[in-house]
Amino acid sequence: MSPRTNLDRRTHLRRPAGVRPRARRPGALAYALLVAVIVSSAFPLYWSFVVSSSDSSAIGEATPPLVPGGYFVDNALRVFDTVDFWLAIKNSLIVSGTVMVSNVVLSSLAGFAFARLRFPGRNTLFLVVIGTVMVPAQLGVVPLYMVVSDFGWYGKLEAVIVPALVNAFSVFWMRQACEESVPVELVDAARVDGCSLWGTFRHVGVPAIRPQAAVLAMMTFMTAWNDFFWPLIVLDPNDSPTVQVALSRLASGYFLDYSLMLTGATLGVLPVIAIFVLLARQIVNGLTRVSVNG
Repeated sequence: MSPRTNLDRRTHLRRPAGVRPRARRPGALAYALLVAVIVSSAFPLYWSFVVSSSDSSAIGEATPPLVPGGYFVDNALRVFDTVDFWLAIKNSLIVSGTVMVSNVVLSSLAGFAFARLRFPGRNTLFLVVIGTVMVPAQLGVVPLYMVVSDFGWYGKLEAVIVPALVNAFSVFWMRQACEESVPVELVDAARVDGCSLWGTFRHVGVPAIRPQAAVLAMMTFMTAWNDFFWPLIVLDPNDSPTVQVALSRLASGYFLDYSLMLTGATLGVLPVIAIFVLLARQIVNGLTRVSVNG
């Protein structure tokens, strides 16, 4: 036995029962890095608000403004006059909200089945689902557009919602969540007590995977909200735009009005921030649990 091991044992014997070792506090360097990360992450949003609250002529000055001005309301009114931004926000909320709920519900059911149910071909089917992630999205644009046209969904929100109701990443995320947070013993005990399969998922699985589901909800909402490529193809920019398509119209033309563009971008990011605030506690718990288990 080495001298270091003897020293560790003597230190452990001297420590009173029930007293944990004092955790080391982070140093000044750790706080400096955290402050740098926060500033670098928040500065683009702050700069967008500064530009959106300034006059368009102030952007071309030699010394750009560093503090918000008083033109945000005027620029916001110009945004709503230039494009139908209310309709774009409404459409994006419908699309993102529906895709978020469907992904969380369907992927939770699929993840619970892949993690805690035993059925023939389970692993093979899961590998097939994960294998779809390797297929580039651009390869499916033409056949998916043909299917959307055959169903008569061109220019309708169904063309954006239905293909995104569930995806392989969501299934993989919730399968891992069920593997790490839903004990097999609890599932077996619930089944022995006569609980149905749906009841087991509802009373055992859902409470355990709620933090990870909140993280998935945030990521899914943000992905659907920021999607630009597919809505630009299947939606009419004049009759049924989403926020990203409406923002692209603000950037069209011979003269780029940066105040107008960044005002629209600032307005477009507010719903994402609101969703994050609503789910903040669950998101932090879910990310903490994933990092600890990982």
